[in-house]
Amino acid sequence: MKKSVTIIILLLIVIVFGGSMYYLYSKNAEDPIVYETETPSKQTIVKKAVATGSILPLEEVLIKPNISGVIEEIYVEGGDYVKSGDLLAKIKVVPNLSALNDAKNAIDEAKINLNDQKRNYERQLTLFSKGVISKTDMERAEVSYDQAKQAYGAANKRYDIVQTGTTSGLSSAANTMIRATVSGMVLEVPVEVGNQVIEANNFNEGTTIAAIADVDKMIFEGKVDESEVGKIKEDLPLEITVGAIENKVFDAVLDYIAPKGKEENGAIQFEIKGTLTKHDTTFIRAGLSANASIILARADSVLAVKEALIQFDDDTKKPFVEVETSNQKFERRDVELGVSDGIHVEVKSGVTPDDKVKVWNAIEEEPTN
Repeated sequence: MKKSVTIIILLLIVIVFGGSMYYLYSKNAEDPIVYETETPSKQTIVKKAVATGSILPLEEVLIKPNISGVIEEIYVEGGDYVKSGDLLAKIKVVPNLSALNDAKNAIDEAKINLNDQKRNYERQLTLFSKGVISKTDMERAEVSYDQAKQAYGAANKRYDIVQTGTTSGLSSAANTMIRATVSGMVLEVPVEVGNQVIEANNFNEGTTIAAIADVDKMIFEGKVDESEVGKIKEDLPLEITVGAIENKVFDAVLDYIAPKGKEENGAIQFEIKGTLTKHDTTFIRAGLSANASIILARADSVLAVKEALIQFDDDTKKPFVEVETSNQKFERRDVELGVSDGIHVEVKSGVTPDDKVKVWNAIEEEPTN
């Protein structure tokens, strides 16, 4: 019994010893790791935050009628340039039957009163010529007659306004001719001939006849995530790219950051605006989608390495690289970092352009069959 146990133990010892020897042999048979190196290079590094949005006019004016009616004629279309005062459209007034009837009754009442005051005036004039009444009574009758004539004229004008929208001697405050109030390009005309429109008043914003804007003054309006809003500030430069305009970058300046965010799809978004500074004649259509790169920091022609080459001390968390001193021999160099764009990082001190920096985390390629 004891002899068999001894044999088993000896066999186990032999197996373990043999396995250890085979492992050591395999390790010695492996090729030694050869680290590649890269040298620092001159780079222009730009740290950016990206916002999505669209291009809009700085000021867009909506032209609305000051009288209700039906569009009779339209004289402009989208894309036309107009000056302040140019005719845009003409409205035909469709009178309200109740208001028209009230205005007609007012004329009849004013006419009856006018005839009565006229008879009284003529009677008083006859009596005054015979010396029966005083001059004061005569003047009082004359004033009443003049007031009756004024009321009759006002009733007729009121009737004209209700029926046609205007009257002789009336200013353009209530006019069927719709004119531009500013100069610029007509962005859209959302109405057609025959459409009914409503006047702008205290209870209704009115129907838009046309939208006019100065297309030479455009802004970028977009949104940034709450994770980025703390990094940006007003007056930072923007680089605007418009999807519909290839190979063009438009400069802008960030001039507005919303003080309050809004939740969209579970994330808080903050509105931003930037004024474009156009230096060429490229026409940017209002409403085009665009992306804005907010330049947070920039370093031109600085010594840089790939960010993947940077290592960090486990204890101090300070950055360092390993620089080759001889064939596959490396030494640690502490470095001072600057601007990073996520790919390259500026190295302010610690390495020179001639140093060979160790690629310590190279990805091994899988063997192909």
